[in-house]
Amino acid sequence: MPLTTFDTHSVYAATVGELRDRRAVKKARTRDHLRTVAQHMFAEGGFDAVTIADIARQADVAVQTVFNHFPTKEELFFEGRVPWVDGFAAAVRDRAPGESPLTALRACLVGTVRDLVASHSTPERRCYIATLEASESLRVQERELVHVAELRLRDALREAWAAEPDAPDTPADPATAAALVAAVWLSTARTLVVGQRPLLSDGGCPERAAAEITDLTDRLLGQLEGDLGALHGLHADARRTDTGWPPAEMRRAV
Repeated sequence: MPLTTFDTHSVYAATVGELRDRRAVKKARTRDHLRTVAQHMFAEGGFDAVTIADIARQADVAVQTVFNHFPTKEELFFEGRVPWVDGFAAAVRDRAPGESPLTALRACLVGTVRDLVASHSTPERRCYIATLEASESLRVQERELVHVAELRLRDALREAWAAEPDAPDTPADPATAAALVAAVWLSTARTLVVGQRPLLSDGGCPERAAAEITDLTDRLLGQLEGDLGALHGLHADARRTDTGWPPAEMRRAV
């Protein structure tokens, strides 16, 4: 029986979809292969000493293939190793019903700090940190990734508070509060993690350090959360009260 027009279109669509799926799988496999090869080479020879051409040769692909997947060597190094770039914003967006954005963020940050410090117990993590600390370009890129995480967290907090304007813990000025929380809280967590690296590299106990830093992180973030509450009250009072200064004429001029 000949295929109808409808059947022909269905077969064509199915074929195209299957080809796309195969290409996607092949692309993902190539990307994973490049990452595995490159990160092994970085660990063995150091980040700065390994070139894209070296990686392409070892992976048995063209140099352009590497660039098609990873525009820079730094991206290859950090690929799959920095889930926190999106993780903090995701913790706010995916929080449990009824849970406040800051409660979800605080739990995520405390857990991340604990896990990053505790991970120094593994040879792979120690090698990762040693390679990172030995390269200026990697340290610069790490700071840039923290900044990206900060911006994404800022947006997530602002959206969360904007969606619940009448919630008791929603700041009077969500935009300012979101920027402050993202910048200060992430800076605090990063400082605590980075500060542990020299101690752990010199033979410190990761488990003990993780326990101590977890408690310290939780207490510091609790203090920062209380400070934000004070800021909220200040903004709320300012919004409710008109002191008469500056005069209306000056406000219009501004």
